[in-house]
Amino acid sequence: LITFDMYIKKLFMSCSGETQYNKLGLLQGQAIDSPLSETGLQQAKAAGHYLKDVKFSHVFVSDMLRAQETADTIMKHNSSCLGLQKASDPLLKEKSFGIAEGKRMLDLKEMAKAAGQSFLNFTPPEGETQEQVKERVKEFMEKMLQQIGEEHWDDNGEDETSRETIPVEGNADDGVRGVLVHALVVTHGAYMVVAVKYFVEELHCPLPQGLDRARMFSLSPNTGLCRFILTITKEDGRQALTGRGPSSPSTCYCTSGVTNVRPGVQNQPAKGSNPAHGMNL
Repeated sequence: LITFDMYIKKLFMSCSGETQYNKLGLLQGQAIDSPLSETGLQQAKAAGHYLKDVKFSHVFVSDMLRAQETADTIMKHNSSCLGLQKASDPLLKEKSFGIAEGKRMLDLKEMAKAAGQSFLNFTPPEGETQEQVKERVKEFMEKMLQQIGEEHWDDNGEDETSRETIPVEGNADDGVRGVLVHALVVTHGAYMVVAVKYFVEELHCPLPQGLDRARMFSLSPNTGLCRFILTITKEDGRQALTGRGPSSPSTCYCTSGVTNVRPGVQNQPAKGSNPAHGMNL
């Protein structure tokens, strides 16, 4: 017998802040594990202030230094994170750019052009393909769902969160006040592109009005934020995403485009644009 129960979980995805390599237009990928620059630390602080009223139940972060420092800074400015342990996960690492790591971003673009491919879809020698990164995204999602499900699904089969109306985009905590299951995921630019494409193309996640796919699938700025609402079911004792076909109810809603969080700026979710303020690779 398979029983189905449903709950709603909120998910914030954030890119790490700027490093000196970002500033110089150099690729980092996985081989170069650099700290945040002073600008990157200010960006992380701005993200922390923007998210200060959001009550997070979980924080998942890439095990790379720039993501760790971003997550630590965000958590420092959020009272709900006091005493909360972040979970470091290598599945959230940036995409590997192989032999292009440490080289100029321009070099990678020229390599892609010579191969007749787009910049984001090109795989340098010894690098990861988009499909390989997507498998990491899916593996992380499965791992995260099982952990959260074990912690928050009560004995009656219902999650501790309530079923609520899907909020429209707005402030960081709009529609999420009082929600117990709310995760922050801090990762990297190219990884985030693949994750967002997976949500939209395979989980059929609708986008906010006025935001097209081309904009949504472009590289996120440093500390760029996206918010998703995931619909989860319990199938034969395991947590699973629902709505896996185009005719099924959607498993996932994107409630804001990329928020370009910048120091000293009144930050709001982007509507129909994805401004390139420092790309995180």
